[in-house]
Amino acid sequence: MTTTPLADSAFDSLRLDAVPDQEALRRAYGLPSAAAVRKQMTELTDQARRLIGGSSLVLVASADAEGNCDVSPRGGPAGFVSVLDARTVAIPDATGNKRLDTLQNVIATGRAGLLFVIPGRTTTLRVNGRAVVSTRPELLSQLTAVGRPPASALVVGVEEVYPHCPKSLLRSGAWKPEQWLAADAQPTSAEVTLAQLRMPELTIADIEQAEADSLKYRYE
Repeated sequence: MTTTPLADSAFDSLRLDAVPDQEALRRAYGLPSAAAVRKQMTELTDQARRLIGGSSLVLVASADAEGNCDVSPRGGPAGFVSVLDARTVAIPDATGNKRLDTLQNVIATGRAGLLFVIPGRTTTLRVNGRAVVSTRPELLSQLTAVGRPPASALVVGVEEVYPHCPKSLLRSGAWKPEQWLAADAQPTSAEVTLAQLRMPELTIADIEQAEADSLKYRYE
C-alpha cells in the first residue's frame, strides 16, 4: 500500500493538482477579446506619457537569475519617473535600506516590469521591457530627485505597454476612505517589523523610533 506524503504547507498540497499547462489554463478561461490584445503596444503614446506624468507610485517587478521574484514600490512627486523618449523611461533611485534587491535583479537579468498607479484614478499602466542600472551623471542630473540626489537610475527600454481596466481598484475601494479598515483592525508597521526581526530585546517603542529616524533621513 502506498501512502501520500504529508504536505509541508497548503501550497505543497495544492500544487499536486495545479493547472499543468497553458492549454488547460485556456480551457478554464477562453480567449481574450480583440481589444484586450490590440491595446498592447511597444511604445508610449502621448496619453501613456501623461499617465506616467501623473503617477506618484510605481511598482517594480524583477527576478534574479534563478527566477526568484520581487516586487518593490517606488514613490515620489507626480512625474518623478522621467520619459526619456517613446521607448525609454528612467526611475531615480531614492535612499533606502541598501538591500538593492531590484537593482541586483536587473543587473542579473536585464529585465523589469512596471505598474504605474495614479492616486485617485482607477487606471493603471503596465510597462515591461529590457532594463539597466545607470549611474551616468548627465542622466542623473536631469531626473527628479526624491529626497537626496539619486545614486543611480533604473532605466527601462519599453517592449510592452498595456493600460489596465479599472476593475481591480474599483473592487478594492483603494481610493474610498469609507471602505478602509480602521487603524486598529490591522497591525502597525512597527508591530509587523518587530515580529519579523525576532529579537526579544527590542520593544515596539524601539521600532517606532527607528522608523521615525529612517523616514526623517530617507524621505527628506
